[in-house]
Amino acid sequence: MDVTRNTATFPVADLFRPLRDLVAVLRDANARRAVYNRTVADLSALSTRELHDIGLTRSDIPAFARRAAAQN
Repeated sequence: MDVTRNTATFPVADLFRPLRDLVAVLRDANARRAVYNRTVADLSALSTRELHDIGLTRSDIPAFARRAAAQN
């Protein structure tokens, strides 16, 4: 006697998709934050004259770093 079972299949991998997506978002955000922090640190280490030579002021540093991080 053959028994036929009618069960719905649900891949186990799909259970963890939201978690994987969250981890990917957090990893990307962490990478962008690292670029932002590194850019701010590098530009802050320059003298006012060096910043002027590249067309920036100290008050431009956060906005410039945000743009750099967004491109990453």
